[in-house]
Amino acid sequence: MRAGSWIAIVVIAYAPLFASSHASADPKPASAYSVELIRKPGAIFAGLARDGDELLVTDLGNGRLFRRGSNGVFTAFGPTLPHGLDVIGDPTGPYQIARYGADYLVTQGWTPVGEDEGPYDHAMVEVDNKSVVNVINSDFLNPFDFTISGDVFYVIDAARNSVERLAQNGGKTTVFTFARLSQPEAALKHLSPTEFGNKSNYEFDAVPTGIVALDDRLYVSLFGGFPFIAGSGRVVSLPRAGETPLARVEVVDLNAPVDVATDGDTRLLVLEHGIYDETRGFLPGSGRLLSIDLASGERRVILDDLTRPAAVLVFDEHEIVVSQLDGTLVILTRQAK
Repeated sequence: MRAGSWIAIVVIAYAPLFASSHASADPKPASAYSVELIRKPGAIFAGLARDGDELLVTDLGNGRLFRRGSNGVFTAFGPTLPHGLDVIGDPTGPYQIARYGADYLVTQGWTPVGEDEGPYDHAMVEVDNKSVVNVINSDFLNPFDFTISGDVFYVIDAARNSVERLAQNGGKTTVFTFARLSQPEAALKHLSPTEFGNKSNYEFDAVPTGIVALDDRLYVSLFGGFPFIAGSGRVVSLPRAGETPLARVEVVDLNAPVDVATDGDTRLLVLEHGIYDETRGFLPGSGRLLSIDLASGERRVILDDLTRPAAVLVFDEHEIVVSQLDGTLVILTRQAK
């Protein structure tokens, strides 16, 4: 999978990232929660944000931005952004969204195959309810996620394995570039006994994906590159200030963590994309949403049996929303005690 794909993989994978022809069961919540599934045929839901009482969602399938109000109706707004398939067959388009003043910030994916590169590709753009009003910066390869801190935007460039600091005027500086991760090759022996049969280490790209700010630190999920070894993903944190930031490992033993969010002052939500199989791709129903106490390390699964989850949003103190690439929104609600 090339650097411009939905997840920035810099080697060829054996299966398209989005494709899955295997049916799966509905997501299962933990006992303290209930779950509701909202499906929109033809959509490929990715980014999530809150705007007052409404939910904002990006749709890679149509290059559109949607808001979903309390009446449950999806309403398109803003421009139709470049979208389509890349050379691997993965959708590309508007990845993530956030309200910013009177307008919206959107990170836009790679140029679709067969199309000429345009000014909105691999960029952070500002849009209003009808059009793109500003290209803040297009010097990215795969701007997968971002978080806002005052008048500064911290942007994940998944293809460059970096966190970028972006000013309102478009000025960009690299905060941190992640080194390659490694796993003992013995852990890969089931993939290919001949290729991965010795005891040396196998290295792969870190592939940062989600980012969230908590107190004075930035928490970043590292998805890990092909062959997406089970348990090789992790979450690290970086200081928001300081000239020489050092990454601190916060959570390990994760299965392709694709997004992070905060749930209170000490708990981190980690969304696992799932477990990869070399013949079938990411297995249906293998994604999970974990709640992790950063102080003690205690973790629990609060949502299981997800299929190709893309993003997680804590909407309010009662509801958590997860988007899936099959056009499903999973609404997780805490039960009253």
